[in-house]
Amino acid sequence: MANTTDPDARTPVKIHDQEALRGPGGELHQTAGGDTPVLTTSHGMPVADDQSSLKIGPRGPTLMEDVHFRDKIFHFDHERIPERVVHARGMGAHGFFEAYESLADITTADPFQEAGRRTEAFVRFSTVAGNKGSFDLARDVRGFAVKLYTGAGNWDIVGNNIPVFFIQDAIKFPDLIHAAKQEPDRGFPQAQTAHDNFWDFISLTPESMHMVMWIMSDRAIPRSFRFMEGFGVHSFRLVNADGKSTFVKFHWKPKLGMQSVVWNEAVKINGADPDFHRRDLWDAITKGDAPEWELGLQLFDESFAQAFDFDILDSTKIIPEEIVPVRRVGRLVLDRVVDNFFAETEQVAFCTQNIIPGVDFSNDPLLQGRNFSYLDTQLKRLGSPNFNEIPVNRPRCPMHHFQQDGHMRMDVRKGRANYEPNSWKEGPREDPKTGFSSLRVTEHEPDKLRMRPESFADHYSQARQFYISQTPEERTHMANALVFELSKVERPDIRLRMLSHLQNVHEDLADAVAAGLGVRDMPDPAPAAKPTRTDLPPSPALSIVLNGPNSFRGRKLGVLLTDGADADLYAALEKAVSAEGAMIEVIAPEIAGVTLSDGMLVPAAQKIDGGPSVLYDAVAILTSAEGADRLKTHPAALDFIGDAYAHRKFIAWAPDADALMTEAGVAPPKRDAGFVKLGAPSDAPAFLKTCRDLRFWAREKVIAAV
Repeated sequence: MANTTDPDARTPVKIHDQEALRGPGGELHQTAGGDTPVLTTSHGMPVADDQSSLKIGPRGPTLMEDVHFRDKIFHFDHERIPERVVHARGMGAHGFFEAYESLADITTADPFQEAGRRTEAFVRFSTVAGNKGSFDLARDVRGFAVKLYTGAGNWDIVGNNIPVFFIQDAIKFPDLIHAAKQEPDRGFPQAQTAHDNFWDFISLTPESMHMVMWIMSDRAIPRSFRFMEGFGVHSFRLVNADGKSTFVKFHWKPKLGMQSVVWNEAVKINGADPDFHRRDLWDAITKGDAPEWELGLQLFDESFAQAFDFDILDSTKIIPEEIVPVRRVGRLVLDRVVDNFFAETEQVAFCTQNIIPGVDFSNDPLLQGRNFSYLDTQLKRLGSPNFNEIPVNRPRCPMHHFQQDGHMRMDVRKGRANYEPNSWKEGPREDPKTGFSSLRVTEHEPDKLRMRPESFADHYSQARQFYISQTPEERTHMANALVFELSKVERPDIRLRMLSHLQNVHEDLADAVAAGLGVRDMPDPAPAAKPTRTDLPPSPALSIVLNGPNSFRGRKLGVLLTDGADADLYAALEKAVSAEGAMIEVIAPEIAGVTLSDGMLVPAAQKIDGGPSVLYDAVAILTSAEGADRLKTHPAALDFIGDAYAHRKFIAWAPDADALMTEAGVAPPKRDAGFVKLGAPSDAPAFLKTCRDLRFWAREKVIAAV
């Protein structure tokens, strides 16, 4: 038996019998009595005192021989790794993909070989432009990266919540990101594109106009990760056992439907809870409401690719779902949060080149550049070519190869041969039958050229198609977003240059933005490599509002309660919310909660000062007459109601809250059909049914006119 010292009690503490403390692998688990483990250094030496460094005398210099201090500081100094250049702020979760049917006739890809096959998955959502410390509700593209741990190796589908991108060729990616990030001389703005450099670059890059329509739409301010689509962006190929290739575009369709916030709401959410998206995903999973998406495939052959109006290798273009329907072939379920944010969410390494047999690349020049770039990125971030041995990156299928050594090599290879072929009969060998083989494609353009194909030259037609596919409310949001962003641009010539491009997209949009900026002399349309086509029909699939779910499931109702509120009304709301599959959260004057009319104490999730209505999808105001009178002079309570009205939310209220509602600026003349009076408990189910429409969009014109 050995002894050590408890630094607080300064009395000997026995370490238990060592043999009894060995784990199944022979590892030693020391304890300081009971179930409390003994603190050790990283090489396992027990620590007697973790409160003070080793010195000569109480006030003397620290000794270099203090190995515990050196070990502790060494690890602390190096516990941060370089953050991602893009997609730095993210949130990850574990889950699985389950196939609905066999796709063996289309591909040999492992996850699709039989109906019901489940494949372990890890997904990371992210913003693009901001750093790790930025806020969640920036107007930005969202990364949607899926790692599938298949039986044939890891398959990474590394995409976004927008199906197109700013540029057509990867050689422009450094320029795009330099322009979007904070300006180098001043180091701001953070997580925003509302500055001169970004719009200068965009206004000089006509191919970006389609993507501009998407990022200025509500797609760039999603309600949460659970309510947004994901896309593989590029065209890929699926290959079957006979070597037949089918082009494919990947879509992730949220089962909860799509929903976004409005801009004023996003700004306030960032102030109230900069971790809003992260918290939402964590809370949903830990409460057992696992978010789901369906994997959809747009499948098409070479003849369609040749006949399509736009080049399928151009990442600034989509194939409308009305032309090639999305075939839903499986579901993605996220049912487990990470155990350690750094070990998993931060260290996960996605690489577009990680594919498996049955999947192959297209010649999309943006995809080809990403395939080249990602290995460099992971080596820089994770510090070792062996990053695939980190648990979150490690394939779940066996790995056999002759790669050796390097920083942080974890696998201990046995045997003499570290090369192939060898006559030692050691190590793995290739298998032409089951191994990956690139699709044999005959290239008809052997010349080496630095140029874009003519088929990439139409930069405005699909941008126009996206705009006309939106509802009037969504078009207004796009115009307002452009006005806001361009109003932050200091140089008038950049603003005018953008207006010249918007002229080519749609005259109504250009006029609305010009009016918002106060531009009186509209510039001429920008020269176009190809004229804008006006014959492309609207695509309803591109609108969020037109594709909203007929359900309030997965959303959150915020209930402002005070002492003496009607207990029956609150109980009816709880029941109705539960029946809808939604969540309810209480906001009260004090965090301790309120005592309802029947004497029941209801704890609060938020104090009114820290629980604004922007955190909720709909709100209910349940107060007693005395409680309403008390809140009439409370600024946060008035803002709670006023913001809910301004953000087009459905609002329920109890009769005793009438005076408070009036004080908040929503007197009876303003109480449109988005308000529901809870005169009796039986009114609660009808209110939740009303909330299925998500927002009362008819209020948009009233608010715009103020």
